[in-house]
Amino acid sequence: MDITAKSAAQKEGEAEVDTFRRELGPFVVAAQKTRMPMVFTDVEPGHPVIFANDAFLKLTGYALEEVLAKSFQSLLAVGVDPETMTTVESAFRGECDHEPEIHYRRKDGSEFWASMFVSPVCDDGGTVVQHFVSLVDLTNHRQDNARCKMLIDELNHRVKNTLSTVQSIVTQALRRPAEPAAIREAIESRILALSRSHDLLTNTNWEGAGLHELVDTALHPFKVVTGRTERFTIVGDNVHLSPKTALSVAIALHELATNAVKYGAFSNDAGKIAIDWTMSSTAKDRLVLQWRESDGPPVTPPTHKGFGSWVIERGLTHELGGAVTLDYLPAGVTCTIEIPVSTETEE
Repeated sequence: MDITAKSAAQKEGEAEVDTFRRELGPFVVAAQKTRMPMVFTDVEPGHPVIFANDAFLKLTGYALEEVLAKSFQSLLAVGVDPETMTTVESAFRGECDHEPEIHYRRKDGSEFWASMFVSPVCDDGGTVVQHFVSLVDLTNHRQDNARCKMLIDELNHRVKNTLSTVQSIVTQALRRPAEPAAIREAIESRILALSRSHDLLTNTNWEGAGLHELVDTALHPFKVVTGRTERFTIVGDNVHLSPKTALSVAIALHELATNAVKYGAFSNDAGKIAIDWTMSSTAKDRLVLQWRESDGPPVTPPTHKGFGSWVIERGLTHELGGAVTLDYLPAGVTCTIEIPVSTETEE
């Protein structure tokens, strides 16, 4: 009985489509081929569909026989809240002062957003006999807006972190008495190091950086490294670091190199520096990086912790949850850094 009723409704719908085509001929052909999803509905309750073009069927995933004579509301009913259904009904009555943006579901359950335009079709006496409904797919627009919001939120987060880092640099540089020129140099050099790291990450769309590229970028300003490969060695796979990890490691390398140029292996013509790294044998998500100086001037342990030591420990221990060991051995400074490398990728 139920199957017979559905069959009759389907036949009635098809008959209405034939009449619709005969009466509106060329317009129907044009509507059928346009890329804008369109349907015509009857004025009966529920707004049964009497015509649907190919674009509408493609957008919604329905076959023509599944749409004809079906209530337009029923095509939206799955997953649509009552408030939305009320808005759609208001649009059919011409009571909306704007085109509603509706969250639809396709036949397969996937979702899309569309703006709905409802126009009445009247006879010669001005009586509404049909409704013409067109949809504008807003899915990509919505997704772009969501992505823009995410990027703005991410940018705000990065800017705040960067400003916090700059604030720390300035605060620590001013904490101890020094000549204005020395203070300026301390601040400028560290901000430039931060800027170079940002440039490297920007080139990779902030998806992180390889450790080899990071080391090259961090040490490039120290001209003693350029063309002097016999004094500088790097050993290790090009481990990918997240943006947050890359920034902290770059600043730490800058501090170590600054100290080496002023007091350590790069302050004479014979000193050497070796950097190598491996993944921890006990915790495979942790990177162990070593900085080792040799053949420089004899090293004496500092009497107090300098700004460079504070930057390294704050950036790697506090920010990343890593561990830092600085040893001022007579033969040369060594620094062992252990940091997580796989838990920050969401940055």
